[in-house]
Amino acid sequence: MFKKILNGLIDQPLFTSLFATDFFILLFHRPPFLFSLVMLGALMAMCMYFGQKLTLFKI
Repeated sequence: MFKKILNGLIDQPLFTSLFATDFFILLFHRPPFLFSLVMLGALMAMCMYFGQKLTLFKI
């Protein structure tokens, strides 16, 4: 499972770097409120994209 996640993140270097940058800015800095809402929305969109791309659990 971790190997699949790692391979998925390595295959998408642009989205991975955007995801990591967005996450760490929200975690360690205090951006203005409206900007943080936009960044949180982008982070959620990237999480949903990676969730669809990786499909870890097959039903």
